[in-house]
Amino acid sequence: MNKVEIRDRFFSRYKELIRTEMIPYQWKVLNDEINITIERERNDDSIPNEKSHVIENFRIAAGRKKGHHYGWVFQDSDLYKWLEAVAYTLREQMDEELKSLADHVVDLISEAQEDDGYLNTYFTIEEPDEKYNRLWQSHELYCAGHFFEAAAAYYEATGNQKVLDTACKLADHIDFVFGQEEGKNRGYDGHEEVEIGLMRLYRLTQNDRYLNLARYFLLIRGTDQAVMGSKHLPLTYYQAHLPVLLQENAEGHAVRLVYLCTAMADAAAETGDEKLLDACRRLWKSIVNRRMYITGGIGSTVSGEAFTLDYDLPNDTMYCETCASVGLVFFAYRMLLSEENGEYGDVMERALYNTVLGGVALDGKHFFYVNPLEVVPGKSRKDPGKSHVKCVRPQWLGCACCPPNLARLVASVEQYVFVQKKNRLLVNLFVECKGSFEIEDGILDIELKTGYPWTGSLEIKVNYSGTACVCLGIRVPSWSDTTGLEINGKSTDSDAEHGFVYINQVFKEDTIRLELDMEPKRWYANPLVENDLGKFAVSRGPLVYCAEEVDNGKNLHLMSVEKQEPLEYEFKEALLGGVGVLTASGWKTEADREDLRLYRQGNAAEKKVRTKIRWIPYYSWANRGENEMRVWIREENQR
Repeated sequence: MNKVEIRDRFFSRYKELIRTEMIPYQWKVLNDEINITIERERNDDSIPNEKSHVIENFRIAAGRKKGHHYGWVFQDSDLYKWLEAVAYTLREQMDEELKSLADHVVDLISEAQEDDGYLNTYFTIEEPDEKYNRLWQSHELYCAGHFFEAAAAYYEATGNQKVLDTACKLADHIDFVFGQEEGKNRGYDGHEEVEIGLMRLYRLTQNDRYLNLARYFLLIRGTDQAVMGSKHLPLTYYQAHLPVLLQENAEGHAVRLVYLCTAMADAAAETGDEKLLDACRRLWKSIVNRRMYITGGIGSTVSGEAFTLDYDLPNDTMYCETCASVGLVFFAYRMLLSEENGEYGDVMERALYNTVLGGVALDGKHFFYVNPLEVVPGKSRKDPGKSHVKCVRPQWLGCACCPPNLARLVASVEQYVFVQKKNRLLVNLFVECKGSFEIEDGILDIELKTGYPWTGSLEIKVNYSGTACVCLGIRVPSWSDTTGLEINGKSTDSDAEHGFVYINQVFKEDTIRLELDMEPKRWYANPLVENDLGKFAVSRGPLVYCAEEVDNGKNLHLMSVEKQEPLEYEFKEALLGGVGVLTASGWKTEADREDLRLYRQGNAAEKKVRTKIRWIPYYSWANRGENEMRVWIREENQR
């Protein structure tokens, strides 16, 4: 069995945070056992935010309690994602008390399942006669997909047979109900996810029906064959405006789109379906080349939590949902399973280190739904169009999809470090760890040592018990202008091929050293991105940086930096859990307080004063109270 053990200082802190803080905290929230403020993610009175009620919904559906369902129709998925995060935590470090708690959750889920395999607390409790009648909005298959993922993870971690049996019973039920055969329901869920879960279940059980069902849900989407009933939003919102093989642009609800792409890429990798893979490539290019923020965030508008059009990337009204970046990581990884392109790893890294980690506070108990690139507290409070742009992370959210989603991804980050393909092993993320892989006639042991993301030095020790030639591919990030590569102390060619450097040999206690360029860099958006014209963003390594009011004072829009001004780096151990800080000498415009006219001719009343501008990593912002923040800063020509 292949295995990877994380020993990384940066991610170990997050994994320990998940184990000791996030999982217990989220359990209390799901049980309504903690006195917290649940915020609506935007000004919308229809969003339920009195309580979570997730566990209580299952108790009622199981017949243990009496009452009504509370919350969204997809509320069940909060528990499934929590269970998946628990599974990864137990896989890494067995905790009998936590396992016992999770086993009881599995029992509860099993009791809530109906005799025919159907499982959804809302429709079981409230509308049993409406099952599968409102697929555009019901999220029944979406919840099923999340349960399949959780069940597979929990079975693999603990060997709990009941969770796998319950999942297969549900999958068999869905397979009985849906399909193109005569008499079956020819619909699909409005929110993609069941396809991902079915692929996960297929790989675990090798039951071809689950693979075929996943492909059915993918390929019937957007076709005239599908029977869906009434809808309440445009077809683009559901990625149903065209068959998936014909879709060219990233459209609609951002999370749904990347979940769709994840499943398509997964099925393509499993079956070798080139048409599916081509469709994935087109949608990938649409996202990455024209519709993605520099932080790895996606979704340009609060309306429909959706993509809009090419190069429309507003910084202060965007959506950039945490779940969307989680889904982008999933999509990128699945694409790497089919083709070795370092861009997939670059984008995965960008989304993971910036928007995903930015979705949780350093205490593990506050969460962002939306990840803005520019905030002014007064505007978030008083502008209805910016009510979704929070300045500090809420304790919980009325729509709580993001907190457990983030937890399950970061808890399983070791799964994304390597990609194995027969006798090839790709090093995709630079996370300190040890791994063992079955390759050809032996076991390849690999150890990564690094201080990433603060240093660009990577040492890789490889030992192979077999006799075959193994190909080791190491991703060279596109942001690294220069790269040094040594094998057993000797410098060698570091030219990358599609974003990877390759070493082909029979490995026997070999040491490889990679040195990446960690100089701070300025980035400029395409001039068609009107919001960023005349501005720049800064990064160092995989981390995008931002400026906060607590370091730079109010009115961050008045700051500017000359084009040639150098960026200086310093690591601050005592700041925000230990972060690298960037500084530069810049200017801040000061208005004449005695001249209060709104408009005037010329800039005679303005003056600029020298100031030191400080940036912190984007993921660490909003941990020091409510204040302004922005990623893009005005740039001036040399005076």
